[in-house]
Amino acid sequence: MDPKHKEFLRKHRLDLSNQILTDETIVQYLYQEGILTESQVEEIQAQTTNKKKTLKLLDILPTRGPHAFGAFLKSLEEDFIWVKESLQQDLQGAEAHEPSPTEICEIPEETLRKVPTDQELNRLAGQLGPEWESVLLDLGLSAGQVFRCRANHPLNLQSQVLAGLVLWKQASGRGATVRRLLRSLEACQIHPSVLEEVFR
Repeated sequence: MDPKHKEFLRKHRLDLSNQILTDETIVQYLYQEGILTESQVEEIQAQTTNKKKTLKLLDILPTRGPHAFGAFLKSLEEDFIWVKESLQQDLQGAEAHEPSPTEICEIPEETLRKVPTDQELNRLAGQLGPEWESVLLDLGLSAGQVFRCRANHPLNLQSQVLAGLVLWKQASGRGATVRRLLRSLEACQIHPSVLEEVFR
């Protein structure tokens, strides 16, 4: 998720917890779009009050990839269109006062040159959402390899992604650098902050 969207959700956290009902419509839409996993849906629904459900959702969303913010806004259309419109107006107002920053990666050059560890790849796997297949294809995996990653780990998205990243690392050897990961993320329109969180 774009850092400015993370900050925006943080600032509106309490307002949103009082304004919306994190009911089946919102949660199931986000599950349908691949933003939430089944276990995350269960975690949200296990909360005892609506406010706690909304706060739990807002805790999870920033970790669910670059499409999570837009999907969340879209999930509000059916029952909370006025909340969505208010959020969009506030966001446009904030952007009007700030020039759009050039997306600059803040990862040190030394880190960009290194081959990531499996532990770091696992952290990255946890950050990626529905766009993971596009990332792996850009890294050079075949469609068949991506399919096998899905088939071998049908119930765990993070394990699917990690399996693909490890395949890429094994095939590319010393060429499997953090810089190469960054290029593929950018090619799939994923903000560099996703990598920055893994390698900070």
